[in-house]
Amino acid sequence: MIRTPLMTVMVQAVRKAGRALARDFGEVEQLQVSMKGPADFVSAADRKAEDVLFAELSKARPGFGFLMEERGRVEGSDPANEWVVDPLDGTTNFLHGIPMFAISVALVRNGTPVAGAIYNPVADELFVAEHGQGAFMNDRRIRVAARKKLADAVVCCGLPHMGRGDHGQFNRELAAVQSHVAGLRRTGSAALDLAWVAAGRFDAFWERNLAAWDMAAGLILVREAGGYVSDMDDGDKVLDKGHVIAGNEVIRRDLHRLLKAA
Repeated sequence: MIRTPLMTVMVQAVRKAGRALARDFGEVEQLQVSMKGPADFVSAADRKAEDVLFAELSKARPGFGFLMEERGRVEGSDPANEWVVDPLDGTTNFLHGIPMFAISVALVRNGTPVAGAIYNPVADELFVAEHGQGAFMNDRRIRVAARKKLADAVVCCGLPHMGRGDHGQFNRELAAVQSHVAGLRRTGSAALDLAWVAAGRFDAFWERNLAAWDMAAGLILVREAGGYVSDMDDGDKVLDKGHVIAGNEVIRRDLHRLLKAA
């Protein structure tokens, strides 16, 4: 795995926050009998994880700024470097006792992700990437899947839920894609979706209306694993526009064509 000083800092931070989340996750099932209890408990777990990440990353790189789900943007003395942090991606899964959630941390330098770490503490799967260093899961190098035909591909997507997104648009996109692929999946965590594309588990992924903290670490993972990411206009403004398509070169291109036609 990558052993640079930067990656050491990121890994220590996500593992420390992950230990706390794993303990809290073990308590969730005991709270399901209460309508109010689980939601309040998960919100507290989310805030605790963010506090740990903020403290650890601030201590290691005191000049860097932050963009965080709870705190928002925290300016640093070094304007070129910003930590983009999601302490709990997959909150609904966590709330329902589904073990598919992750901590996501990226270092964005001058608007471009240059390092990322995504950690699922329940599965103890740590995905890391740094510019020019490749992508890894735990101690194993990972690559995007090599399939070239959509008919052989398992594609992951994000579904807009109640009160969010354009449901009509998604239904059109879903109809355009589902008859051309081997399978469609939805996990509930965009960070893990991108990590799994990097690891070759999914052949591609698309979703609209994401925040930067949902995607930043995943983007560098996919790129360092040999994959390609774009916005829905086939450009590179993914973090600005909040839309992403990811996969290997051929599958991403063909998936973009289907989505554009929809």
